[in-house]
Amino acid sequence: MVQIIDKKVNLEFPLGHHLHCLIAQIPNRLRRSEVGFAVVEPDRQWEQIRSVMELAAAGEGNLKKLHFLVFPETSVPFARFDEMLALAGERCRPNTVTMFGVEHVSLRTYRELLERFREDNAEAIELVDRDIDSGDVLEMPVNWCCVAVKEASGTLRLFLEAKSHPFSGEEFPDKFHDLYRGRHFYLFRSRPSCFNFMVLICLDYLYRDLYRSNIRQIIDHANQLYFTTRQALDTLFVIQCNPKPEHPAYRDVVSGFYGEYLEDTPGVRETVTVFGNSSEETQIEEFPLEHGFGHSSVIISRNHRLARLHLAEFSTDDFEGAPVCRIRFGGGTRLYYFNLPLHHELDPRTSRIPLKVHAIMRWIPEGGWTRVSGGQMKSGFEIGQET
Repeated sequence: MVQIIDKKVNLEFPLGHHLHCLIAQIPNRLRRSEVGFAVVEPDRQWEQIRSVMELAAAGEGNLKKLHFLVFPETSVPFARFDEMLALAGERCRPNTVTMFGVEHVSLRTYRELLERFREDNAEAIELVDRDIDSGDVLEMPVNWCCVAVKEASGTLRLFLEAKSHPFSGEEFPDKFHDLYRGRHFYLFRSRPSCFNFMVLICLDYLYRDLYRSNIRQIIDHANQLYFTTRQALDTLFVIQCNPKPEHPAYRDVVSGFYGEYLEDTPGVRETVTVFGNSSEETQIEEFPLEHGFGHSSVIISRNHRLARLHLAEFSTDDFEGAPVCRIRFGGGTRLYYFNLPLHHELDPRTSRIPLKVHAIMRWIPEGGWTRVSGGQMKSGFEIGQET
């Protein structure tokens, strides 16, 4: 069973103000390698990722308010891992969390990385060592991600997670289930802001077997957090490289997560779920797909009563009848910058809006990003409530 490990981090978010998130919906180009899957043209991929990091560091417009930066699963070439950490540590502002999936590595390398960042990952090392002691598994590929937390003090803390459900590209390359299965998720408890969040990798959101499910465990853990501290899970980030982001299985889990059909779930009632996928230009060698990928989304409780919209770059709906409000973005290569709604904004006395898309940027062939400024997106778009 996956273990949820609580981690306290020093993040000082402004009280009473919503937080800001940027999803980098960029393409992945992957090929089979000796260790799982590798990034095709890693230099080209890195240039695009670095451009996003530089954009966030420059902070033009209100990007200075950025708190959460989300890159897709398996997007950062492992050879550039240290450069990514350097950018997160030296260029990002304090109180910024950068989460990104990294190219597959062997379990031996993953264990070495955990040891390198032992101060923040000691509990995870114990869990991985149990698996290593159980058999000859050191050369198994690991699909993993890094959560880089730049605290209010300027200290960069690094947390590593391995995917608990094997990458399967998404279903064909790993039909023999020969990838390593991660044993832990982190629950980040921000102080003094009292903001709690988690990061999962793609199918970890869905995974279950005969005895357990990841999402049930997350709900139970969040409920215990509520019963003992009156705090809840505020945001659940799911980074993806997923050709089927709207598969009915996701709608089923989303419905159970927000529906409270059989019991109260106060720990996740107001959770904001952010799905950050790779763009529709994603290619996985040997497995061409005519469509899929893209369509990153933000899901909140139906109590927010978001107004129904259908614009060129995004729309709002209820995910085909689920008890939620959803912002569904398009499939192209884009940067989506928006605020995370806070539960207090349900207060009928407030004039605040539940959610605003501040900016959408598209990639230009010459390199760099330009703002989508047509029509209603000129100065961002406020999504009000149904009347």
